[in-house]
Amino acid sequence: MDLYSSIIAFIFGAIVGSFLNVVSLRFNTGVGLGGRSKCMSCGKKLSWLELFPIFSFLALRGKCRGCKTKISWQYPLVEFIAGGIFVLIFFVFPPTTYVTSLATIIQMIIGCLLLVMTIYDIKHKIIPDQFVYTFAFFALASLFFGGSSWLHIPSLTQLLAGPIIAFPFVFVWLISKGTWMGLGDGKLALGIGWLLGINGGFNAVILAFWIGAAVSVAWILYTYKKFKPRMEIPFGPYLILGLYLVLIFKVAVIDLHIVRDIISAYIV
Repeated sequence: MDLYSSIIAFIFGAIVGSFLNVVSLRFNTGVGLGGRSKCMSCGKKLSWLELFPIFSFLALRGKCRGCKTKISWQYPLVEFIAGGIFVLIFFVFPPTTYVTSLATIIQMIIGCLLLVMTIYDIKHKIIPDQFVYTFAFFALASLFFGGSSWLHIPSLTQLLAGPIIAFPFVFVWLISKGTWMGLGDGKLALGIGWLLGINGGFNAVILAFWIGAAVSVAWILYTYKKFKPRMEIPFGPYLILGLYLVLIFKVAVIDLHIVRDIISAYIV
């Protein structure tokens, strides 16, 4: 992937990220996605000069041109992350043919859904069913479409990967009656299993727990005087981070195939 293609992919991703900001902020508020964007403080409608992803925020120095209220860093941050995700997707799933382009499109849609879920879970500590079920659908669709042919039939193992990765989360949710972990994480794990397979799915979950534990301990130490024992920490963003570490960067902490071979050799 050359520099020119990377720049185009980043710009396209940043533009999409601007729309994802709107989706995450307006979802379940009763406000539709249509209509002009406006300042959340003074209600001033934004001109086209104020709608350039990232650059408008920098040009305005992070303040509304009308009321001078500070604009949340969420806007440029999400736009930048979306741009980066699109570059990585185009690099790992390059649209070189009509068939591979389908896989690229599916991954782009999945990337958008995962980013919206991350924003929403951080802000509201919940993953909306509309987003997570749509993600699971496209993760399942990725088993059938794209790759080396227009349509291929997945193996039974690939189809069972989703439920297998989701089962531990659902089990914990059931025995704790939702006090230890939300069911949304289990629904998210369903799509992760279909997208990554059993081996990749377990690696994503392990990475999510490790990263989540490290961040939580660091946060507790940083805010130990204000720390609340029952503070609710969203786990969805860590699962999504673990997913991308495996999907894009091929990070692996355990190979279940090697573990299986070792156990088989020991038993024999």
